[in-house]
Amino acid sequence: MRPRRPLAAPALAAVLAVTAAATGGCADVEGLENQGDRGTVHAPRTLWKGYRPDPPGPGQQPGAAAVVPGLPKVPGLSMRGVDPLAVVRADVAAATAEDGGTGRLVDPRAVQRLGLCTRAVDGGPYCPVRPGVLHDLTGNGREELITALDLDGRLSELRVYTVQDDGRIARILSRRGVLEGVEVASEHLAVREPTSNPAYTSVSDYVWDPNTKSMSLSQLTLDDCPALSDSPSSDDRQRCAR
Repeated sequence: MRPRRPLAAPALAAVLAVTAAATGGCADVEGLENQGDRGTVHAPRTLWKGYRPDPPGPGQQPGAAAVVPGLPKVPGLSMRGVDPLAVVRADVAAATAEDGGTGRLVDPRAVQRLGLCTRAVDGGPYCPVRPGVLHDLTGNGREELITALDLDGRLSELRVYTVQDDGRIARILSRRGVLEGVEVASEHLAVREPTSNPAYTSVSDYVWDPNTKSMSLSQLTLDDCPALSDSPSSDDRQRCAR
């Protein structure tokens, strides 16, 4: 009988790993230690199996692309020189008429809030429409118009518009939420919102979808949300230090 050869280093490591897994322990400089029972893994339990939501009907998807009626075609296919307030006014009016005030496409308060805007270039000091930002999100070399309509001190509607090849302005994103932060980078638009856990903020990443001709949600993640040290705490969620 041939003498047994000692295990090679890789094989020995594999044996130790299997042994550690079998004993529920872990390896450190002191060797293997038993950490006890780590609990039982339970399969997820599905609630209300017999309930299914109806599919959305026509015009019930706020994020869907839609040409804004009542606006002139854009010369030169450039958003520069386009009045953001005029675009939002036309879009809100059309959406309100389409959804019948149900709030599917636009918050019913939006029309009332727009009444605070004056004929000033920026809409006046009480106008709830944020200054427009131009940024190419579609990757075609033309800038999109990004703005938001503040419904109250917390809730807002984020809106993004593009110029189509025929010169018409189309809404490619409409999103209602608590806009803790909005960021653009390359062809990405990220929306930060608070969560029920003040230690985290949710980050929704939107990218251009050439099939739907709209900005589609591509990734939803959680990010750390350190509280502002110089902000007094309140019953509301603390704002992120970002």
